[in-house]
Amino acid sequence: MRLDLNIRQWSLAGLAFCALMMGVALALQYVVGLTPCPLCILQRLAVLAAALVFLAAAIHNPLGKGGIVYGVLGLVASGAGAAVAGRHVWLQSLPPSEVPSCGPGLDYMMEVLPLWDVFSRVLSGSGECAEIDGLWWGLTLPQWTLIGFVCLALIPLAMSVRGLKGSPRVHATSGMP
Repeated sequence: MRLDLNIRQWSLAGLAFCALMMGVALALQYVVGLTPCPLCILQRLAVLAAALVFLAAAIHNPLGKGGIVYGVLGLVASGAGAAVAGRHVWLQSLPPSEVPSCGPGLDYMMEVLPLWDVFSRVLSGSGECAEIDGLWWGLTLPQWTLIGFVCLALIPLAMSVRGLKGSPRVHATSGMP
């Protein structure tokens, strides 16, 4: 298997992985009937942010150092998602007596509070974020999501490494890399 892909190919792989993550999230919501908690919604936003970075990189297909820029942006998005997923896993590991109480819904907070307050309240977690809706192969959904973000982060890392290598050499006779 060839791992020396160009930025566009890595970006398309990242975009496909983001589509897979969102597809699973939407299937769990609309097919299985699981309602996403505020931390789940933030994780979805991180997936969408990463997808936008990968889409822009796929369209641009930069040579050389441009791949590093997209790689760093992709790492920021996937790292933010991993941080939120890690917080979610931590909340689910708390004993019931230490779980924060449920607060107002996300829709209500978005209507009445400044955006920064909404983020701080959501990240502090609530009782609904600590609920475990089931296990799949012994792991909770936030644990699977954390694994997904770690795997996703490998793609912008590869893009950065590709960017460090510089632009591919062009053969003088054919013009092909």
